Formats: sequence, C-alpha cells, structure tokens
Amino acid sequence: MSIDMAQFHQVFFEESFEGLDVMETGLLNLDMGDVDDEEINTIFRAAHYIKGGSGTFGFTSVSDFTHVMETLLDEMRDGRRQVTQTAVDVLLGSVDCLREMLTAISDEQDVDEARVAEHKKTLEIELNGGEVKTDSATETGSEAVVSEAGTITDSSVNSDGEQGWHIAFSPHAHLLKTGNDPVRMFRELSHLGELTATVDFQGVPGFYDLDPEECHLSWDLKIAGDIPEAEIDDIFDWVEEECDLAIQPLSAKSTKAEQSAATQTVDESIQAKTEKTPLQAETAKPVPATENSKPKNDKNKEAAKSGAKGSSSIRVDTGKIDTLINMVGELVITQSMLSLVGEHFELNKLDQLKNGLSQLERHTRELQESVMNIRMLPISFVFSRFPRLVHDLSTKLDKKIELVLVGENTEVDKTVVELLSDPLVHLVRNSLDHGIEMPADRIAAGKPETGTITLEAYHRGGNIVIEVKDDGKGLNKDVLRAKAIEKGLIDEAAILTDKQTYELIFMAGFSTAEKLTDVSGRGVGMDVVRRNIQTLGGNIEIISELGKGSTIAIHLPLTLAILDGQSIAVGDERFIIPLGAIIESVNVNESMINRVAGKGETFRLRDEYIPIVRMHEIFGVKTAQALKLTDGLLVVVEGQGMRCGLFIDDLLGQQQVVIKSLEANYRKVEGVSGATILGDGSVALILDIPGLVRLSNQ
Repeated sequence: MSIDMAQFHQVFFEESFEGLDVMETGLLNLDMGDVDDEEINTIFRAAHYIKGGSGTFGFTSVSDFTHVMETLLDEMRDGRRQVTQTAVDVLLGSVDCLREMLTAISDEQDVDEARVAEHKKTLEIELNGGEVKTDSATETGSEAVVSEAGTITDSSVNSDGEQGWHIAFSPHAHLLKTGNDPVRMFRELSHLGELTATVDFQGVPGFYDLDPEECHLSWDLKIAGDIPEAEIDDIFDWVEEECDLAIQPLSAKSTKAEQSAATQTVDESIQAKTEKTPLQAETAKPVPATENSKPKNDKNKEAAKSGAKGSSSIRVDTGKIDTLINMVGELVITQSMLSLVGEHFELNKLDQLKNGLSQLERHTRELQESVMNIRMLPISFVFSRFPRLVHDLSTKLDKKIELVLVGENTEVDKTVVELLSDPLVHLVRNSLDHGIEMPADRIAAGKPETGTITLEAYHRGGNIVIEVKDDGKGLNKDVLRAKAIEKGLIDEAAILTDKQTYELIFMAGFSTAEKLTDVSGRGVGMDVVRRNIQTLGGNIEIISELGKGSTIAIHLPLTLAILDGQSIAVGDERFIIPLGAIIESVNVNESMINRVAGKGETFRLRDEYIPIVRMHEIFGVKTAQALKLTDGLLVVVEGQGMRCGLFIDDLLGQQQVVIKSLEANYRKVEGVSGATILGDGSVALILDIPGLVRLSNQ
C-alpha cells in the first residue's frame, strides 16, 4: 500500500504561507539590539515548520534555503547574535524569496534558482559576519578526497583520531505515532558519511505486551566523515521533542571489523522492523528530491494543481460550528412538530400550527445568521500585509513613519476581505507618498519627526467602516482645484464645495505629484479605488484639514449575499432600499417644496435643501401620485456623503433579502445594484443609492 503525499501538499502550502506572514510580522516587530524571546521563538518555529515540511515532501531547495535562515534565527534566539537592522532586512528579503519559491512549486512552475542563490549568498554573508564561508578543507589547506563508497575523508586527519560523530539515539515509545520513522533518519545519515550502528533490544516487551505502533528500540550510531554538526542536528531536530539524544565527536577510530559487524547489525534491525510494519516500510520510501516531481495519479495531480492555484478553503472557529449544529438540531425538532400537526390537522390545532411556524421562522433566521457568520473573517487578514509595505516604502522614501492598526478583530465577509486588499494598498501608498511629509519638513512645521498612519476598522449599523488616517500635510483645496482646471477636468467657473473639491482626486487622470515615481504620481489608481469600492456596494469619503492630515473612510456592507432592506411601492412595482442608507421618511407639504426651472425640485428639511428623485420617472412606472408630491412619501437617503429624497407611493415593510446579480443575469442598470426574489415569487430591484444620488445631481 502506498500513500500519495500530493494530497497533503495544499495543506502544507496554506500553512507555510501563514507561517511566512507570521515571520514577516515578527521580524518587523523586533527591537534592534535586543532579543524578545517570545517573538524570536515564534519566528523560529515558523521557519522550522517550513523546513521540516518541505523536507518531508521532497522540496529540498526550500528546506536547504530555510535551513540557513533557521541557523541565523537560532543564533539570535540563543543570544549569540544581536538583532540588527541589516539582519532583519536580509531575513525579510529571504521571506519574500521563500514565498516566491513556494508559490512557484504550488503552481508547478520552475523555481528562480538564480534569485534563490542570490538570497542564500546574502544570508550566508550575514551569518558569517560579512564573509562567504569556505569549505573547511580549503581553509586548512588540506585536500578533500571522495572515496569509491562516497564517504568524505580528509587527508589532514591524524592517525590518533577520526572525524565524525557518536550518536546515542533513544526514541520515545510514541515516536511512530507522530509519523516519524528512524529508518528515514538513518538513510539521511548514510548520505552524509559512513554510518555504523548498534541496536539495543533490551526495552522490547514480551510478545503479548507488544504494541506494534510503539517504538521500544534504541540505537548507538557512529558516522565517520568531515560533517558539520549542524547537518546532524538538521536530521534529528524534527524529533527532538520525541526522543533522548546525545551527540558527541568521535575520539578514536573503530576497527574495520567492528564497523562491518555494526553495519550488519543495523541492517538486520532495519530489515526486521520493515518486515514487522509493512505500512511504515512502504511510507518510508524516499521522496524524490525535486520540485518538479509529479503525483502518480493524474487525477490527484489536477486536484493538487487546482488547489494550489487559489484556495477556496476557510478556517472556522469550532464555536461557530457548534452553534450551527445546535441550530440545525432546533430546526429538526420544529420540523418534526410541524409534521405531527400536519398528519391529522384539525382547526383546534391552528394555534399550535401558528406557534410552530413562528418557531420555524425564528430558527431559519438564526440558522441563516450562523451560516453567514461562518464566512466572516477578521480584517487582520488584510491589515497584516501593511506593516511590511510601510516598512519598505518609508525606507525607500527616506521618511520615518509609524503604522497603527486598530480594530484588527473586526469581522467582515470573506468575499469583501479578498476584494478589499488592493484598494487599501492604493490608499496607504498615497498616504505614504503624498500625505506624510519628509522628516525635516515635519520638524519645521512643529510636528514630530515620525509621521503616523492609522488603519482602523469598526462596525456602524449594518456596515463596516475602514479608515486610513495620516497626520501629514492634508489636502490643499486651491492646488486641487487649479490642477483639475489645468487638466480640463472641471470648468474654471465651476463652484465646488470642500467635499466636492477633495473628491477631485478620484477623477481619472488626476494627480498632484510633482514628479513620477514607482510609488505614485501617474494619475491612475484613485479612480480605480472608488470604482472597486462601489462594486462592493460601498462608498468612500474624504475628510481633510490643511497641515493636520487626512482621513479616507470606506463604508462597506458586512456581507455581499444578504441585505437588510426596506420594501417600497412605486405604482404596481416593488423596490428594495438598503436599510443602512435610509435617514428618515417624511410627508411633505407645498411650503417645503422649491422648484427651479430646468433644474428639478428640492425640498427643505430643516436647514438643508435636498433634491427630489421621482422614482416613477426614473424607472418608467405609472403611478397615481405622478404629479402630486403631497400625496406620496419622501424617503431621505444618503450615499457617498450626499442626500436626496426618493418620492414613492408607500412603505411596505422591512425584510432581509438575498442579493442576486442583475449584471450577471441581465445587464448593468444605472441606479440598480441587484435584484431579489420575494416570498410570492416576484422579483424586486435593489436600489443603488449612490447611483440614484448621482442621477439626482445630474
């Protein structure tokens, strides 16, 4: 029986990428010159997992590369090396290289060997104090000789001693249950030098007490050759918690006869072990040491490949699963009760039926909430990439910037998380490049030398709000206006509010950068940001104060699948208004209405004049209130910071609706974000409030 290891590759890749994120975050948090034991141990464990896992699956280039990283981290962990900015930068670059290697392997692409070699050389230079370590035989001027058996010997070894190691290896009884096998370790040792071993059977229990899944053997190993101790440690460090181990240098040569006898003994013990446990012997087959090795089964290969391209999996807290299971149990009980009522239904059971239907409605709603909750991920999945981004760009721009993350545990739908990353990158890069001033300019302005960028997430009603704040120079309205006029984006006579002036930066082709850089300044990006946010059903707004800084706030729905809405009637048609967009509904009288020739209608709500959007005209619906504003209702809604009043016939009720894409099933319609199927089977359009606000302004 053979086990196809390819089935475990995807899990390894997912956990390795998570480990790289942990390493990156930990490295950015390290204090220069000091060692935080917990932080450095966390980084070391992540590297150790990647090295061990890649070695197990035969990704030898990854394990070899990570081994050098691990050695450098180990010296920091033991206090033999101080944490320096240079070392941190080298390790951060190595994390990037490792991420590229794993991505290439998971996509079944060739690894960029030249780039790997370059980063590995940089690591070794840092590890050896600025010099590339040369072979020990070269350093001593001696000549290394490779024998016919493949054992490395050294002509400089004197006759009184032998280079090599004496290893006392006593596995704990449960070693085999953890998936480890001494046979594989012995095979790796034999690749390093001439291995001899003696097996100790004294710990083996009687036949009737023997558990074939437990290991009761121990070994006395000797390996000859010019072998660095680190390579010995590398083989055993995966089981260091699962065995008693002692490694000492060899002090005297053993006779050839003794070596031959010991070799025969270990061969016999391995053969006996293989015969007793055929499954372990089968799984101990060497894994091909190449990234390009293919699974034997084509079907498994395709599964592994498709999984590697992009994981659709999601990790769910067991508490959420328990809640879901409980809700399903309640639903089953209610269904059983209704079935009993329906078997012999009589009018005197009407109240019982109503109670059962009420329970069914409540359980269905709770079940829906539980299922939707499973898709919710903390926003930290997005925020975690920004410490590195700020670190790298602030270094490139010669600025001192501190990143503050607030509300990292705020949860949002997985789909929103995946689509939110790129817009936020644009916003943070702009804050770094345009917002935060150079240190000298900040000091001259009476500010601290170090600027601050804050990423904050929080819930507000049925939405999530994400704010990108900086304490930089803010937006200059005069400069924005002049640049927009220069580029022909607005008319010179145009009168703009502060809010409209700030939003000029979202116009395609707009940029205030004095020179082009690879960070920003090409007039692309911010218009894409707003378009992407609107695609997610959200909106974006800017608050800025010259000399004090800017805040860009993104408002997004918590989920893209379910919407809390208000059902409205316009003639014989029904529409859904997102509940979070509604400010209030009012009955108007003639004294509140103002009509401007050629410009439409407005009504005065307290001290604000709000444009009126006649829904029947927008969607071509016949209605009795077509000309009488006083006979209908005005629903005041807000989108992208602007308000308008929707003139409708009536409010019908609030309900949760499942959003269906109108663009995918029909085509894009201005002022409509989607559609839903109502309880009676009819279709109701879901209104796009920002789109309607734009229509009202036009």
